[in-house]
Amino acid sequence: MAFFSRLDLQEGLQTLSVLQWIATYIILGAIPILLIPYFLVFTKFWSLAVLSLAWLAYDWNTHSQGGRRSAWVRNWTLWKYFQKHFPIKLVKTHDLSPKHNYIIANHPHGIVSYGVFINFATEATGFSQIFPSITPFLGTLEGIFWIPIVREYVMSMGVCPVSKLALKYVLTQKGSGNAIIIVVGGATEALLCHPGASTIYLKKRKGFVKLALKTGAYLVPSYSFGENEVHNQLTFPEGSWKRFLQNIFQYTGKKILGLNFCIFHGRGLTRGSWGFLPFNRPITTVVGEPLPVPKIKKPNKKTVDEYHALYISALCKLFDQHKVEYGLPETQKLTIL
Repeated sequence: MAFFSRLDLQEGLQTLSVLQWIATYIILGAIPILLIPYFLVFTKFWSLAVLSLAWLAYDWNTHSQGGRRSAWVRNWTLWKYFQKHFPIKLVKTHDLSPKHNYIIANHPHGIVSYGVFINFATEATGFSQIFPSITPFLGTLEGIFWIPIVREYVMSMGVCPVSKLALKYVLTQKGSGNAIIIVVGGATEALLCHPGASTIYLKKRKGFVKLALKTGAYLVPSYSFGENEVHNQLTFPEGSWKRFLQNIFQYTGKKILGLNFCIFHGRGLTRGSWGFLPFNRPITTVVGEPLPVPKIKKPNKKTVDEYHALYISALCKLFDQHKVEYGLPETQKLTIL
């Protein structure tokens, strides 16, 4: 009985750790947006809202200059429970020398990018032990850093905006031994992320290669096997009213917020039920061999295309070498759009 109780407790803690992450971003994001205008106009606590906005204005450049990370937050036990829910694993194939800076490009985006978050924004899988003397900076949407409170929480994990200004600062103004992690396919790729699929959006994504050439940062391919398996994405038949609503949902998100929304589900709080919790399926992020890149102040299109092709070749090699080990059939090919 005690054995099963311990199992139930561990599973419960793992579930709660994932739930808090989903809820925290919704609640922490909504509270400042809703409460600050309310405090300003309708309550006697307007001074709190003013102070919050004043701090945001005063500290505005911090998120674009490497942020304000906290080793304590990155090492929270909470993230270990989160990692065990799937579980998530980080695999190194080659050392990263602290004498260089790196752009680690990750694929695929998945619905939520659980693997890249746990592996690079926390120490749950031991990044600092696996890659000693390398400091990771996970890139995400800049709009998150415009929200008071949320920006502090996100920066504490070593997350920075995926903007040219912020990325270039880390790669040129903070010495060596830094690694920018970019999920290159972005939200567009989320629409391609179905269980069993190995399709990524990369042919037109060359900005990260151009940045590498301008800064001399080495390019590093990485692939998160299993990322597409933790949610089921729903696509309805053409001509159905559900497909019509789905198209409106996606079109509205793209036009108003600039984001690609998709309809998906995972498991519920009880086994066999539907919900937004990700399924308990392993995610393994394999980090490949660094590709040396020359520093060129103004790289031309031919050079960018050349190194983009070299990167794709290295990524395909990484995928083919590890796909069977992490659950894909030998015949599976990486499809690049």
